[in-house]
Amino acid sequence: MSTSVRPLWWLPGSAATLLILLLSLGPLVALLWQAGSLAPRTLLADPYLRHVLGFSLGQALLSTLLSLGLAIPVARALARRRFIGRRLLLKLFGLSLVLPVIIAIFGIVAVHGKQGWLSQLLRGLGLDPGNYLYGLFGILLAHVFFNMPLAARLMLQSIEGIPESSWRLASQLGMRSSHIFRLLEWPLIRGILPGLASLIFMLCFTSFTTVLALGGGPRSTTLEVAVYQALRFDFDLATAGGLALVQLILTATLLLLQHKLQTTPASRISSHRPCLRPDRHQPGTVLVDAVALCTGLAIFLPPLLAILVAGFNPGLLTALASAQLWQASGQSLLIALTAGTLATLLGSGLLLTSRHLKVRTRQRRAAALWEASGSMILMIPAVVLSTGLFIMFMPFTDVFALGPWLVVLVNALMALPYVLRTLSAPMQLVVRQYDRLADSLGVRGLHRLRLVEWPLLRRPLALAMALSMILSLGDLGAIAMFGSQELTTLPWLLYQQLGSYRLTEAAATALLLLTLCFSLFWLVERGLGGKNAEH
Repeated sequence: MSTSVRPLWWLPGSAATLLILLLSLGPLVALLWQAGSLAPRTLLADPYLRHVLGFSLGQALLSTLLSLGLAIPVARALARRRFIGRRLLLKLFGLSLVLPVIIAIFGIVAVHGKQGWLSQLLRGLGLDPGNYLYGLFGILLAHVFFNMPLAARLMLQSIEGIPESSWRLASQLGMRSSHIFRLLEWPLIRGILPGLASLIFMLCFTSFTTVLALGGGPRSTTLEVAVYQALRFDFDLATAGGLALVQLILTATLLLLQHKLQTTPASRISSHRPCLRPDRHQPGTVLVDAVALCTGLAIFLPPLLAILVAGFNPGLLTALASAQLWQASGQSLLIALTAGTLATLLGSGLLLTSRHLKVRTRQRRAAALWEASGSMILMIPAVVLSTGLFIMFMPFTDVFALGPWLVVLVNALMALPYVLRTLSAPMQLVVRQYDRLADSLGVRGLHRLRLVEWPLLRRPLALAMALSMILSLGDLGAIAMFGSQELTTLPWLLYQQLGSYRLTEAAATALLLLTLCFSLFWLVERGLGGKNAEH
């Protein structure tokens, strides 16, 4: 590797790390200071707060079990069957990872709410649907909607890694479906199950938007929602700080457990050709697969369809003429653009320093520490970070006047781990392949950036920025803490419309938000990434 002297290699990483530590450790210190008189033991002595903690853990556990329990038969059915629309379905399963939560909540309400498709169908059949959506059932339904496709896709990848020779042997031995599952599929699924279960549990435990929108009352409240309520409704800083600390401790514990359980399955070369499974025509498997796929599709597809159908309603043009809607759109885009840019700059700064240590000087542990400073934000949920920032700035200024900037900072920090994951490998590859050549030709500074780095990195930079902007555009956690009459984003407006049952206006807002998400992603990736940029 190049030994060219670079005296300022530490500067970009140091600047980024300093800002990250100030914006993450500062709020934690504020929480500790505010909760000093209210220890976690005191909080847990309150029966209601014990119920909140128990509900938070219980709903996450149930959501995980339901998501995985449905994902296994769905993954097996997708592995066994080839049908029209299968590839499209798998792409839609991937959509659940980037779809803003509040848009999916609208789709679920449009299907399962009081005036939803299913309720109208049941009433047409003379049945009383009741109000089953709000509460534990609605939370579980939304969590399965998001996490079952993720789990099914990962399990399907594992099953498709089974060698063709194993399938030929299974055919020769006349293995039944149960034997194939026990001897071939389950060992691979079991390998990824602990890490997958811990990831889904973590996502459900820290779920804020879903519980805020579908919780339905104090009986179905999680820790993050309780923190929000204590701060925004009761303005009880001590309770908010204490609950945020409890949430932080539990989140850090879950992340450490997830890190321990996460395994990387052995990679296998796959031909990607459909294998002739001996169980595809066995009695009972067709029915089992049909039931699994129909159940999974009944949960996943109707809300997606409802978003599109409900958006094109007779009142769409009237709703789109709302000045409040376009003001929220402008503020959402401005926050997303600023947060995406900041997240990309912070991530690039960290990686410039870490790649120097890792590739040029081979100090891998030091490089890992630099990158870890950007990933540590995973331990701090958005609501906890927002609460800490609120407490930290409150003695010095009007927090709501700083609202837009605080929302930008929270969204940028929350997107930072995605930026690091997207840019880390491409940035290291540039140094490994072109560092010596650039140094030997004397290409340094801005010339190196223009001639070497930019052509090779513009695509991953565009992807990182697009992801950051989409995450910010669909965020509800930070804006719920700092939002006001003057500061309203599309997700916050959509939440308010759903809460007051203005479904026609909510449909227009959801459709506009969805359109902006896809348009912004396409424009940033095409505009910044370039049509013929290097892969």
